Amino acid sequence: MPRETIDSTVIEAVHYDEARRHLDVELTNQRAYRYFDVPPEVYHAFMAADSKGRFYNDDIRDEYDYARLR
Repeated sequence: MPRETIDSTVIEAVHYDEARRHLDVELTNQRAYRYFDVPPEVYHAFMAADSKGRFYNDDIRDEYDYARLR
């Protein structure tokens, strides 16, 4: 799946690799993170959320192991 630009004040773009279950999140502050073992249903709920920033903060940021990409 290609990188998807997001209309959010917190998130610039995301990329999800369903085969590896990696979710890459690029923030508007220029930081980027890779979250591991994120189920497809969480990614789809994230993309469907009215507030992607709130969903990220509540359901992704502190819920999955991650590595900082930049």
